[in-house]
Amino acid sequence: MPISWKRRVILFIQRFWQPTSACVSCMPGSLGNLLSIPHWQLALQTGLLTGILALVLSFTPASRLFSNRYGNAMVVGALTAIGDAFSHPGHFSIPGLEAVLTGIVSGVLALAGSFVFEDRARRLRALWSRLRGRHPQHR
Repeated sequence: MPISWKRRVILFIQRFWQPTSACVSCMPGSLGNLLSIPHWQLALQTGLLTGILALVLSFTPASRLFSNRYGNAMVVGALTAIGDAFSHPGHFSIPGLEAVLTGIVSGVLALAGSFVFEDRARRLRALWSRLRGRHPQHR
């Protein structure tokens, strides 16, 4: 079944923010690097490259993996590792280790997001209701 353009845009946005977040958190250095422009440029470049790779992949039969949360996390992790490896040289002494670590974190973020945000963020809304002392309405 073909993917609609609306779904592709959502796919691109998701595949942009997850690797960007993972790259920001995995890049070595002090917490002061979180505010540095070069640090964010590399993270955004990795996210953009990963988003483009996911968009291209949506035109292939492999796009079916995006509908399964575990397949999606695996694809996101692999695409992020590729995007990170091509975006910049690693900062660790072992070549490719930073890209792999960034890919793993991105895949975990994608998997966690699939549990948290599924069904219009049902779990978040239920948690918020409990925190506010209200019982969630059953539908």
